[in-house]
Amino acid sequence: MDLNDILSKCDHTLLSPTATWDDIRALCDDGIRFGTASVCIPASYVRQAKLYVGGKLPICTVIGFPNGYDTTAAKCFMAMDAVSNGADEVDMVVDLGWVKDGRFDELRDQIASVKAACGDKILKVIIETCLLTEEEKIQMCHVVSVSGADYIKTSTGFSTGGATFDDVALMAKYVAPHVKIKAAGGIASLEDAQKFLELGAHRLGTSRIVKIAKEA
Repeated sequence: MDLNDILSKCDHTLLSPTATWDDIRALCDDGIRFGTASVCIPASYVRQAKLYVGGKLPICTVIGFPNGYDTTAAKCFMAMDAVSNGADEVDMVVDLGWVKDGRFDELRDQIASVKAACGDKILKVIIETCLLTEEEKIQMCHVVSVSGADYIKTSTGFSTGGATFDDVALMAKYVAPHVKIKAAGGIASLEDAQKFLELGAHRLGTSRIVKIAKEA
C-alpha cells in the first residue's frame, strides 16, 4: 500500500478548541492537495469550509463531542444543523454513561435518530474504546450494527487513549459486514496507518499522515 492509498483513507483532522479559520483553510488546502478522504473540523467552520473547497473535498464534523452526554434531541439538532451547513459526514460520540449502565436499546435508538437527522450523509459512531471494557466494546459493535450507522469509530483523540490494533481487530470481528471501521487517535506513522488498514479499518482519523507526506 503506497502513501497515496493511505492518504485517500485519511480524514485529515483538526479539532483543537483554539483552531482559527487560517488553520482550517490550511487544513482544507492540504486535504485537496494530498487527496484525503475528508477534512474533519469543528461544526462552527463547516459552512465556511464547504464554500471554500467548492466541492473538491468532503467536509466532516463532530457532534456530541468529545464527551457524548448531550441529549438525543440535542444531537439530532446538531446533526441537522451540520448537514444544513454543508457537512458530508458526521462523527457522533455515544453516551458513555449509558454504555456503562447497559442501556443498549436506548443507545441504538439514539444512533438511529441521529442517522435519520443526517439523511443520506455518512454517520460515524465514536465509542471511545479506551474507556470501555472488552464486553462493552463487543456490545457496542452489535448496537452500531443494527442502528443504521455507516461506521463505528474508536476514539475522539481527547480521552485517555486512542486507536489500538487490538480494538480495530475486535471491531472487525464483531461488527456487521455493512458497517465500516474508523481508527482515530494517536496514529503517528505510515507503518501504524497501514497496520490499521490491514486489520480492517476503512478510514483513519489523523493529521500526522499529511505531515509525513509534506516532509516526503
